[in-house]
Order: sequence, then C-alpha cells, then structure tokens
Amino acid sequence: MKKFTKLACLLLALAMMLGCLTACGSKESASSATAYKLGGVGPLTGGAAIYGNAAKNGAEIAVEEINALGGDVQFELSYQDDAHDAEKSVNAYNTLKDWGMQLFLGSVTSTPGVATSAEANADNMFYLTPSASSTDVLGGVANPLTGTVDIARKSNVFQLCFMDPNQGSASAQYIADQNLGSKIAIIYKNDDVYSTGVYNSFISKANELGLNIVSTTTFTTDSQTDFSVQISDAQSNDADLVFLPMYYDAAALILTQANAVGYKPTFFGIDGMDGILGVEGFDTSLAEGVILLTPFNADSEDEATKNFVAKYQEKFGEVPNQFAADGYDCVYAIYEALKASDANPSMSASELCDILVATFTGGSFSFNGLTGDGMTWDDTGAVSKSPKGMVIQNGVYVGLD
Repeated sequence: MKKFTKLACLLLALAMMLGCLTACGSKESASSATAYKLGGVGPLTGGAAIYGNAAKNGAEIAVEEINALGGDVQFELSYQDDAHDAEKSVNAYNTLKDWGMQLFLGSVTSTPGVATSAEANADNMFYLTPSASSTDVLGGVANPLTGTVDIARKSNVFQLCFMDPNQGSASAQYIADQNLGSKIAIIYKNDDVYSTGVYNSFISKANELGLNIVSTTTFTTDSQTDFSVQISDAQSNDADLVFLPMYYDAAALILTQANAVGYKPTFFGIDGMDGILGVEGFDTSLAEGVILLTPFNADSEDEATKNFVAKYQEKFGEVPNQFAADGYDCVYAIYEALKASDANPSMSASELCDILVATFTGGSFSFNGLTGDGMTWDDTGAVSKSPKGMVIQNGVYVGLD
C-alpha cells in the first residue's frame, strides 16, 4: 500500500509537471500570436550610430508603453544594425524577414533606405521610416518646389520625416523670412542622396526668393576630412551665413576648421545635424548660435515631450534628439493606424500592408506625435507637418518660433 501511494504521488507529480509545461508553451504561443512583429534597421555602429541608436531607443520606449497598456495591439520589436551601408541594410532586412517581420520601421538613413525600400516594395511590406528623407526612398521623382512625387511611387513606403525637397525649400524660406543672411554660402556632399536632394531644392527656392548665394562648394565621402577650400571660398566671398545640408559628423569638422581660421558666420543646418552636440571630441562651444530646422525640441514644455524626455534620460542616460522622437512617433503612428483598422496580428505582412496603406492615405487618418500635431500622409508617402526653428544656446536647443 505504501509503495502504491509513492507511485501514485510520482505519477501525479509527473502529470502536473507535464501540464505546467504544456500550459507554459500555450501561453508563449498565445503571446506570440497576439503581438505584431515590428522590425527596424539603422546604423547602431559606425559614424552615423547617433542616428540609429536614437531611433531604436525611441522605438523601444514606445513599444514598452504600448505593451504596458495591455490592449489589442501589442508589438514585438527587433532592430538590426546596418552601419549606414546599403548592402548591410538589405542583409539586415532579410534577417528580419526570416524572423517573421510583419511591419517595417524602415532604414534610418537615406542611402540604405533606398535599398531596403526597394526590397520592401517587392515584398509588399508596410514601410514607415523615421528619418530616411530622400525622395528616392519613396521611389519617385520630386518637384523641388512642391515636393510632389511624380513617378515610380513605391505605394507601400512612407516617411515620418520631411522629404529632402521640403527641408531644402523650407530652409530657404526660413532664412528669407527671418532675414538671417545677406550673403549665403552652401557646402554640400555631392555623393550623398540626402545632401544633394536638400541642396537642389534649397537652391531652387533660394533663386525664387532672391537670396544672394555667393559661394557653392562640395565634398565627397573620401574628402570629408579637410574643408579648407570650402571654408576659404565662403570666407573670401564674405558669406555671413553658411548653409550645411549634411550629417553632423562633417558639420562638426567644418565648424572646427572654420574656427581655426577665425571664420565665424551663422551656420544653418537641417535635421541631419541634430546630434552634433554628441560628437566625440567636438568642442560643443563651437556650435553656439548654430540654427537648425527640426520638428522636435527636447526642451518643450508640453506633457508628452516632458514625459518622453524623462523616460529617455532614465533609460539611456542622455537627452533624446529628433531621431529618437521620430522613432517613437513611428511606432505610435503604426499603433494608431492599426487601432483604426480591422487588422489583426494573425494576418500576413502583405495583408497588413494593404490595410495600413489604405488607412494612411484614406484621408481621415491623422496623428499627433512628439514631432508634430495633425500629421497626415498623402498618396506620395510624404508627411505633412511643420518644421521648427531651433538655435543652440549654452549647449541646448532653444526654440526660435
């Protein structure tokens, strides 16, 4: 009898253990089945890592907040490194596809973004990039004044950031409206789609507005260590404002080398320069007075921005830049669109893409985020929102508007 009791106890314990394992397995499967798989690609290493890590960090905070709400829309996030390289970006995209990605946050920077948007278009994968602003990402050719994409639209690809033509024309308009410079120099990177796209729309709008362009010089990836020729040309032509449509790494070198020869004009940049205060080894005092057009100000007093900044600082130990806010807004824009649709996480990526494209372009969907209120998207994939003028003062961004 005693042996039988021991045997019964062992069998009962074994049954309970198997039941627990089965239940745990079911719970994990259910959790996986009720979460949308959201992927992103960006430079988490290398020279543009400030952008990629910021976008990734912002997206992580958004996913954590949304999942904590416990609603019908939950996310599982995977972010892959592309080191700002187009081939690596495609490889990272394929890694995400193998993982089961259903929705894509796109590439963070423009040149990789052109490559991955082509892949996503072929797969009918919904694509919303936080900051790859080239019109080539959308797949069309843009009118430099209107920003309208005319041909070859990738119908599944959308931008949360301003398109390059919008940044260029808005910069020229802002300089004219604020009377920021009487003689303007431009330095741009001629082998980069982001920089050239902004330059082309800037110069077109500047000519329309009658801005006095006294110097235009360029550089390439291979030559972005010595800017003495470009600085000398701007200085010798008495330019009192230098427009820098480029990323922060080259801009930091230009500011450093201009200071070394005593040249101190007003420097005016765009969203790619957001991050210049975090460049390793850069004397941030040289950025005093630099003006940027950007849709995000970490010092804003609205509750949404204050809460985001506080969470970001607690989690990552630094003040978020625009790219962090863009990454955060991308996730929430997709979240709101999913809630407004009849989508569910058991659908294929292609099915979800068709639903979200219809939602984003349907005319009734708008989104309030950290980088703008009442954001809407037309069938070009471009976002409609207003830029904000910022100036760097005492090491922080201060609103000009």
